Amino acid sequence: MGAQLIDGKGLSQTIRRGVAERARALSAAGRQPGLAVILVGDDPASAVYVRNKVQACAENGLHSVLETYPASLSQAELLARVAALNADPRIHGLLVQMPLPRHIDPQAVIAAIDPRKDVDGFSVHSAGQLMSGLPGLRPATPYGCMKLIESTGTAIAGKHAVVIGRSNTVGKPMALLLLQANATVTVCHSATPDLAAHTRQADIVVAAVGRRNTLTADMVKPGAVVIDVGMNRNDLGKLCGDVDFDGVRQVAGWITPVPGGVGPMTITMLLVNTLEAAERTAG
Repeated sequence: MGAQLIDGKGLSQTIRRGVAERARALSAAGRQPGLAVILVGDDPASAVYVRNKVQACAENGLHSVLETYPASLSQAELLARVAALNADPRIHGLLVQMPLPRHIDPQAVIAAIDPRKDVDGFSVHSAGQLMSGLPGLRPATPYGCMKLIESTGTAIAGKHAVVIGRSNTVGKPMALLLLQANATVTVCHSATPDLAAHTRQADIVVAAVGRRNTLTADMVKPGAVVIDVGMNRNDLGKLCGDVDFDGVRQVAGWITPVPGGVGPMTITMLLVNTLEAAERTAG
């Protein structure tokens, strides 16, 4: 029969409608949610990501500010702009698009962002809140993955989840979010022997390593929920994920496609974070 597709695009649109409604309510009270994005340099992919974020704000009732600077911008100048936006009451979310030019320390920049405006959820403060189970802004991609899993109707509590990948931006926060939802979580990575032995036991698998065909059909428990965070190219140049989609969909119960799965959710959850930051500011 094959796995049911988890429609990230459709779920994203549903969540955005809710964002727009809540943004209208805040705006009516004179507190329109605002997102500021800083882009340094001329990386083409970064320019596309930033443009999509600004467009999403405009379409869903959020105020946005885009500041673009040449790659020659100094770290001190960038930190000064972060400080100014931290102090701007119209801005509730602030992110600096990565990657940055090599002469700028990304950790220093992330640390300079007011934790209340850290809508990327990348700062040590945000990571500490997540680790401690405290309310806070969550990294957008793992946050979106949780929404995708929930959309299947799967009860996460008590399930065995395997996260493939241990990055600070996806793997680690993904594992922590699943733990908060009372799953039993195993984190696998490049040094894990016999990856398949772990994934075959998993009710939920999140693949986030950036290598295609990391997860194949013989590695999946029948009926499992499979979330593919990967973004790669196959031999024909076609976009694909970390999962052998055609094979795994014959075994899994639910699966996200690439594209159309996790991707649409990331910017959507960035909007949600900005909205939630604005609501907290409004009390």
